[in-house]
Amino acid sequence: MNNKAGSFFWNLRQFSTLVSTSRTMRLCCLGLCKPKIVHSNWNILNNFHNRMQSTDIIRYLFQDAFIFKSDVGFQTKGISTLTALRIERLLYAKRLFFDSKQSLVPVDKSDDELKKVNLNHEVSNEDVLTKETKPNRISSRKLSEECNSLSDVLDAFSKAPTFPSSNYFTAMWTIAKRLSDDQKRFEKRLMFSHPAFNQLCEHMMREAKIMQYKYLLFSLHAIVKLGIPQNTILVQTLLRVTQERINECDEICLSVLSTVLEAMEPCKNVHVLRTGFRILVDQQVWKIEDVFTLQVVMKYIGKDAPIALKRKLEMKALRELDRFSVLNSQHMFEVLAAMNHRSLILLDECSKVVLDNIHGCPLRIMINILQSCKDLQYHNLDLFKGLADYVAATFDIWKFRKVLFILILFENLGFRPVGLMDLFMKRIVEDPESLNMKNILSILHTYSSLNHVYKCQNKEQFVEVMASALTGYLHTISSENLLDAVYSFCLMNYFPLAPFNQLLQKDIISELLTSDDMKNAYKLHTLDTCLKLDDTVFLKDIALSLPQLPRELPSSHTNAKVAEVLSRLLGGEGHFSKDVHLPHNYHIDFEIRMDTNRNQVLPLSDVDTTSATDIQRVAVLCVSRSAYCLGSSHPRGFLAMKMRHLNAMGFHVILVAGTLQIHLYICCCWNLSKCHSFGPAHNVNNWEMDKLEMEDAVTFLKTKIYSVEALPVAAVNVQSTQ
Repeated sequence: MNNKAGSFFWNLRQFSTLVSTSRTMRLCCLGLCKPKIVHSNWNILNNFHNRMQSTDIIRYLFQDAFIFKSDVGFQTKGISTLTALRIERLLYAKRLFFDSKQSLVPVDKSDDELKKVNLNHEVSNEDVLTKETKPNRISSRKLSEECNSLSDVLDAFSKAPTFPSSNYFTAMWTIAKRLSDDQKRFEKRLMFSHPAFNQLCEHMMREAKIMQYKYLLFSLHAIVKLGIPQNTILVQTLLRVTQERINECDEICLSVLSTVLEAMEPCKNVHVLRTGFRILVDQQVWKIEDVFTLQVVMKYIGKDAPIALKRKLEMKALRELDRFSVLNSQHMFEVLAAMNHRSLILLDECSKVVLDNIHGCPLRIMINILQSCKDLQYHNLDLFKGLADYVAATFDIWKFRKVLFILILFENLGFRPVGLMDLFMKRIVEDPESLNMKNILSILHTYSSLNHVYKCQNKEQFVEVMASALTGYLHTISSENLLDAVYSFCLMNYFPLAPFNQLLQKDIISELLTSDDMKNAYKLHTLDTCLKLDDTVFLKDIALSLPQLPRELPSSHTNAKVAEVLSRLLGGEGHFSKDVHLPHNYHIDFEIRMDTNRNQVLPLSDVDTTSATDIQRVAVLCVSRSAYCLGSSHPRGFLAMKMRHLNAMGFHVILVAGTLQIHLYICCCWNLSKCHSFGPAHNVNNWEMDKLEMEDAVTFLKTKIYSVEALPVAAVNVQSTQ
């Protein structure tokens, strides 16, 4: 009796040093997002409310441990007021346990057993573990190796649960990653219905505050990946504890926490945790030693992170450039794209490493690099050419669909890998059986968008093979896919009869026009223009009834300096027109009227008195650099088609591209019908308009407007050197 009394008074003295004045807390349904509030109806899982008392739930939610007064009531629904005593610190944290009746008992180091106190003098449903009977600790790796299913892990837990419970969740996620999708779904259903699963969740919540922080993060990540709903008390409790203990985060934990945040859906607790994570990264960024950890933190810091934090991480990465491995350099593109930060220095340096180690580069890495370059709007011609040349040099080892996927990425970047596209065309001609509907649409879009024309006799064979392959799918193809395919053929100036006849049926046209997608109407107008202006003998008599489209707006890339140069060169604005609208919804920026030999510019006032047969119309188009294939003077599909149609309407075309770096290209209208590729023979080199003095700009443009015979010898020499 004396021993029991002594033990009671000892415990009383210990609690008296911990307990501060009582405080009142208000409970409401938003409790998981604020430290002092909790929703009284939330379940840990679907049946957790049947297994736990409401006071159990409250105890798990608050950041401190509480001793509740026995005379205070708690409502299971609605809002109630609760008075509690706050414990400022935990005594012997690693040996601290909760029983099922909300008792909080510190255990003396000299005790041989782990003692529990039951306030109602009932036996707890948890086993009393002693040092003699405590099972050996088992690691998550050993569990995942010994168990073949999620249920096996739960069976092992039910037989002899060990600390920490995070090992079981981590082992289950490791096993789940080895399963197929169907097996994973089946195993998850068995996991949720397993009798030991709820008990494991209870153990996890009880141990959350005393287990190592990295194990807490591992378990939270595994729980989310296993598909346990994020709005359950289990997940939200772990989120809250992760917030409270975030100062324990070391370099390894930063990497794990980054991955955890990426896997979480947005909610208030996740937002608070992400904010704390960014503050912590801002404080510890210079202490990060491992390059891989730095890249993981950068990748998951978020696109909406403060720009100052992004720049600090960029500076840290620049400091570590000398320690970058080849894999680090390859991974850096995806990292910068994930954080939406365009660091040209980092990208340039990593591009050099990638090119120096291009041989053996996996397809997945190349895809990530190209996709990241598109997201960051990073256009490195040396990098793109290096990747394209590597794929072309090892073309025979690549599967058909892999090469096609690379070409699609290049098309997204506006880059035309000539050699690779030629090889791919040859493979299509030799093996048309490899084409399916999805491949046909992708190939047609890629080749028409980049305006790629094969230089050999395989050009005609290629378009014929593609048309034949498309014809084989006409009985199953949708109306929109058929329109996309026919539109691609229009850009390539090829008009297969069977697809066109099916598309031009009234019911299909009506179906396409009733769609809310305005792109369908524009494509149909393009088709109608091609039927009228191109060489489509068998389709000339077809007339489409289409709605009127809004007029094409003047190009935003029209350069004011071009207008000034034309005014000085031609003797005033009375010698050229601006913003001219043509039939078929076409628009040109400047129009000049000249004699047929292009020796003399005709004033606009004299044009009406001149016979149309004695006039050569010159169209000056100001287009964006994106209208050309990247790093070349090769016009893309729509621009090439527009030039072809202007040729049919009797224009001599001059192209002025870009705003900072202007490109002038001349395509003689009488030669366009002979060469639709608009290759290098029809183009001139770069003209940096903004860097030229006015006199030099006038001289240069003069060589492009007037014929060679009308120019003085000096001007001809200037043209020949460009």
